[in-house]
Amino acid sequence: MIDRSVPRRVLPAPEPGGVATLPAALPVRPRTGRLLVLATVFVCAACGLVYELELLALGSYLIGDSVTQASVVLSVMVFAMGVGSLLAKRLRTRPAFGFAAIEAGLALLGGLSAMALYASFAWLGESRPALVAFSFAIGVLIGAEIPLLMVLIQRIRRQDAGGAVADLFAADYVGALVGGLAFPFLLLPLLGQLTGAMLTGTVNAVVGAGLVLWLFRRDLSRRSRWLLIGAHLTVLALLACATVLAADFERVARRAVYGGEVRVARQTGVQELVLTGPATGSPRSLDLYLDGRLRVSGYDEYRYHEALVHPAMTGPHARVLVLGGGDGLAAREVLRYRDVTSVTVVELDPGVVRLARTDPMLSALNGRAYEDPRLAVVTQDAFRWLRGPAARERYDVIVSDLPDPGITPSTKLYSQEFYGLAARALSPGGRLAVHAGPLATRPRTYWTVEATLRAAGLRTAPYSAGGRLSGFAAGPDRTPGTSDAPPQDWGFVLAARERAPELRVDPDASWPRSLSTQSLHDAARDAERTRVAGLPPSTLPHPRYS
Repeated sequence: MIDRSVPRRVLPAPEPGGVATLPAALPVRPRTGRLLVLATVFVCAACGLVYELELLALGSYLIGDSVTQASVVLSVMVFAMGVGSLLAKRLRTRPAFGFAAIEAGLALLGGLSAMALYASFAWLGESRPALVAFSFAIGVLIGAEIPLLMVLIQRIRRQDAGGAVADLFAADYVGALVGGLAFPFLLLPLLGQLTGAMLTGTVNAVVGAGLVLWLFRRDLSRRSRWLLIGAHLTVLALLACATVLAADFERVARRAVYGGEVRVARQTGVQELVLTGPATGSPRSLDLYLDGRLRVSGYDEYRYHEALVHPAMTGPHARVLVLGGGDGLAAREVLRYRDVTSVTVVELDPGVVRLARTDPMLSALNGRAYEDPRLAVVTQDAFRWLRGPAARERYDVIVSDLPDPGITPSTKLYSQEFYGLAARALSPGGRLAVHAGPLATRPRTYWTVEATLRAAGLRTAPYSAGGRLSGFAAGPDRTPGTSDAPPQDWGFVLAARERAPELRVDPDASWPRSLSTQSLHDAARDAERTRVAGLPPSTLPHPRYS
């Protein structure tokens, strides 16, 4: 039993073996020196979290499947931080020199990591090894910071270990908060990933060098001081050169990824838009990439959009809702019907809508759909819009022209909850057409979409359309396809509330080039042969797509 009757005074922390414990000779008062160390902890934590978020964002963008990339980056980096903490023991006898050297390395690796990952993807076609390597290296350096800063702050003024750790961690966590908010709201939209990472590395190098070369300069030998000055100036020069060349690098890398005819490359608040192909001529040569995934190919897009839209238009179709489809191509097919009175397009990214309105080739491909007075655009998340008061109106046809279900941000748009909201917006006898991913290559994902629709109370008619050209994957895998790969397919599901809808094409619709009632029946029969039975539906708390 512990006797608590006699109060105890707090004993100072024991001196670690081999570490200098004499008070540092500082150019300022100890209180000011201590605040400067804590301010450095704050800045270093902010920079460290920016590096981490930049690896997460770029890994998800280049490789896809953001959940997997987040798990890889976080687990590797946290493990590496533990390794770095252990390795920092070897530097405790020279904490000031060790800390400055670590900050130089961290500024260089973190500042150039985005450029290196993008280069790996553009020219090697694979960035996973580089992602893991940078996560580990940056994690080791971040993990070595706190032990050395602990020694430095104790050299300014001795205090109990608990108090020193609390002060350091408080500054560290607040700095992480600032870095975590600065990345999405300041660095990414204003500077982009490459320049944002380089600016972060520059701040990291300046603050780390400034602390040691000024506050702890008397702890350094003349040789060590000049060595650190040379190292940090070299790092700053490299980062400055990389920043100056960043725009040229991005152009060259985009050509390596997308080919030589990159005409538009734009980062919106939602995604990266890249439009390739000549500025004049046939719009069939146009390709539209969203976050590196081929979303529209002028050569074969009509097969996709005809198969998505026209089976749903056999019946009442005066009022039509298009979820996604900001490129205007699904709306083009809907507006071919003269008796359509209104089309509402709900698109998350206003940049896609702006491009579809203003780019001469893309607007030619979509038949200048946005000039039709029957069409109205809402720039909002489709899930949020369906939950809001604006969705209380009823629609004869709903077309779900959304990104692939395997892309993590899209999984909520393929959930049972989402389809329940869409079903609520259908008029009696209305139909819902859903793009459900490729049937031939990912049947489990396709039939999970179908099972989710049924779980939402809808009757379904599954089918597919062939003729999709190989190339960059439209799904979560960013790996380019081979040029000699056979054409693939798109999978669709037509759904209704009362009874399973009939798959057919309106006999008065003469414009479909790739679709007929017979081809739909054949596609439905072929799709049924691939059915994966017993799949559970995908829900918000338990997404089933991978």
